[in-house]
Amino acid sequence: MQHRSLHRKDLPVRRPVLIALAAVAGLVSTSLTAAAASADPPEQIVNGTFTSGHAPWWGTSNITLDSSGGQLCADIPGGTVNPWDVIIGQDNVPLVAGETYSYTFTASATPDKVGKALIQLPVDPWTQFLAANPLMTGTATGYSYTFTAPVSLPNAQVAFQIGGSASPWRLCLDDVSLKGGAEPEVYEPDTGPRVRVNQVGYLTRGPKNATVVTEATAALPWQLKNAGGDVVASGDTTPRGVDASSAQNVHSIDFSAYAVAGTGYTLVADGETSRPFDLAGNLYSGLRDDALKFFYTQRSGVEILDSLRPGYGRPAGHVGVAPNKGDTSVPCQPGVCDYSLDVSGGWYDAGDHGKYVVNGGISVFQLVNEFERGKWAATAQAFPDGQLNLPESGNGVPDILDEARWQLEFLLKMQVPAGKPLAGMAHHKIHDAEWTGLPLLPHLDDKQRELHPPSTAATLNLAAAAAQAARVYAPYDAAFAARNLAAARTAYAAAVAHPAILASPADGTGGGTYDDVEVSDEFYWAASELYLTTGESQYQAAVTGSPLHTADVWSSNGFGWQSLAALGRLDLATVPSALPGRAAVRASVVSGAEEYLAALAAHPYGVPYQPANNAYDWGSNSGIANNLVVLSAAYDITGQDRFADAVTQGADYLFGRNALNMSYVTGYGEANAHNQHSRWYAHQLNPELPNPPKGTLAGGPNSSIQDPLAQQKLTGCVGQFCYIDEIDSWSTNELTINWNAPLAWVAAFLAGQGDGASAPAPACKVTYTKHSQWNDGFNTQITVKNTGSTAVNGWTLRWSFLGAQSIDDIWSASATQSGATVSAANLPFNKVIAPGKSVTFGFVGDPASGPNPNPALFTLNGAACS
Repeated sequence: MQHRSLHRKDLPVRRPVLIALAAVAGLVSTSLTAAAASADPPEQIVNGTFTSGHAPWWGTSNITLDSSGGQLCADIPGGTVNPWDVIIGQDNVPLVAGETYSYTFTASATPDKVGKALIQLPVDPWTQFLAANPLMTGTATGYSYTFTAPVSLPNAQVAFQIGGSASPWRLCLDDVSLKGGAEPEVYEPDTGPRVRVNQVGYLTRGPKNATVVTEATAALPWQLKNAGGDVVASGDTTPRGVDASSAQNVHSIDFSAYAVAGTGYTLVADGETSRPFDLAGNLYSGLRDDALKFFYTQRSGVEILDSLRPGYGRPAGHVGVAPNKGDTSVPCQPGVCDYSLDVSGGWYDAGDHGKYVVNGGISVFQLVNEFERGKWAATAQAFPDGQLNLPESGNGVPDILDEARWQLEFLLKMQVPAGKPLAGMAHHKIHDAEWTGLPLLPHLDDKQRELHPPSTAATLNLAAAAAQAARVYAPYDAAFAARNLAAARTAYAAAVAHPAILASPADGTGGGTYDDVEVSDEFYWAASELYLTTGESQYQAAVTGSPLHTADVWSSNGFGWQSLAALGRLDLATVPSALPGRAAVRASVVSGAEEYLAALAAHPYGVPYQPANNAYDWGSNSGIANNLVVLSAAYDITGQDRFADAVTQGADYLFGRNALNMSYVTGYGEANAHNQHSRWYAHQLNPELPNPPKGTLAGGPNSSIQDPLAQQKLTGCVGQFCYIDEIDSWSTNELTINWNAPLAWVAAFLAGQGDGASAPAPACKVTYTKHSQWNDGFNTQITVKNTGSTAVNGWTLRWSFLGAQSIDDIWSASATQSGATVSAANLPFNKVIAPGKSVTFGFVGDPASGPNPNPALFTLNGAACS
């Protein structure tokens, strides 16, 4: 399926976008143009020294301007919500297209505050030509910025937006100046040493690769040094030429042969020393947990407890407590419906307060899929109750499922009620009727919330996620599972009846559009999940009859919320079923992984990502992570180390082996992204607020650079350089649930790789035979053969059922069951299994509802059997 560009995104204050402004601009005099180009350009600000009062400066009605002391001061009230709730400004400031301006001022604040200094269009859409966020203190400090005007304009506006503070404070301004003739300021990111490594580290016995940026064209010597500075390995680099994704001449280093665990290693080449890194066998289990913990602090409708997330506690958002309008009774947009729904709960999608079904669907699916993978993947680690330190911890359900349920409950609430027009469909999204500014904690949002029209895409997201949940939650909460299955069936039927209700690309006020013109992939994914959960012929026919069932769905850019056929293919290949032609489906996943493997091998930075013309997508890091998911699935299917090694190597890019020499995951690596676009993780704008929590993935390079800050600093950027770690760069540095979901998935895979060594050959073989099955039972015999060279003295065999199947009676073994996982242990008489010998036991089970396929994975004393 052809990848489609991402159109939806979270827009900042008053939705600034560069547009044609000729109708607003009028004509700028030739004398102004000539003067701006002269050696002594004129001052564009009137009375910027406040020596004669403060006219023509103006302020909003909630402040009083005072220039009696030779500077402009104002007492700023507390209790405002958005930055533009309090403004000091000057209008009719002329700009000349192509001219570079120097903008300077002096400011002080008591107490310290971050303000917004803007030069912008004075009318909607308030296009910002300069946007700065100065941190002002009690000491008067000078600030200086440059920008190049994209248009000629006689009436630009200079504005200081200073609202959004809970408490009152005092601001003083002086010496405000705007002059043309400045030297253009070229943004140059600090990329640190030219030797680029995974700053987290490398698995001791896994692949170890680095990239060197150099002008040299011949091979260079390299050295690996330990923390004490001793050279422990050396060799020569491999020249790779000019990397198209960064326009850098680069060499690669492969030091995989060195396999001694330790901390503080560095690589030295071409006179440069890399940032430090570790060699260890347990590098990613912490990240697996941190990436999942991110979702708790994204929860809507509940207090975030500081005792569970120190530094991130906050009141419940959108529960109808003033100033919130709340999500407990949300009306539709005018003319959309005649009812209100309780759509409280769920996860905030990104850095705004919107909740979107199409983005929420893929996100919750990947969390549940991460858990379900443990039923067939030998290297999968357990997800226990208590792992994530949640309010629900200790309830007997794995924490990852507790977290996912918070979102699933919200998705179920978005379904159109029975008896209403389009009953069974799902509303596309719910968010504010107007845009809000940064920073803004959820409980302080005072805008009206609105339900947006239902869409086919949202309805099928609900159907797919709920169908998956029905089988996975069945062993833990049968009623919740049944509710999900009923909702999934209803949603799928409604989508079939209304196959082309599309979200409007114009519906982007107050939230992202998430529009999608092609929903055949959503139909394929939803049918796949319903078939796997029910085994029913109608869904099987929809799967096998879809053109996508045999199409190449492996986009080089990676799958995402707008391109979902890969999700259906992956689950059809890995979740046990009786699907006809399943072997071909599994082979297609391996074939797709081969494409990514080839891309990785060809890339000087080892990235399984090759967008056309090196045009990096919005959220490119999530595309890379999702390609790693496909490589992981190929490893689970084949057991071939080259796929696992590719996942390990591909992750290096996310943690520092990239052109910018930075980790894109907060808190991981010496230099890491930590100013992602968010209204409540907004430390860059308000020192009292935190940065995003540890384990948060930044969106990453985006060649389209849609936001004004990126356009100001990154115009002309090449591929990997189209990124900046600034909170206002919402097109390159956003955080979202659908980016952290694949990060958590990949981190869990990596955590299961141990020290990177090859898995040992199986020393056991299991034969699982269902002799008969009836309405409320099935009779199974299991034979375990010792294919190793030493005796097994005491054994426990483990496997997992697809859903709510359970053991009623067992003979020649004892058994315990937790959720879908069964542990069968020896009795005294069959404790020992000699080499080449077997033991046999049997059980009668309850088949529950839906299909009852043979389990896909058996482990004997923790080791996988064939």
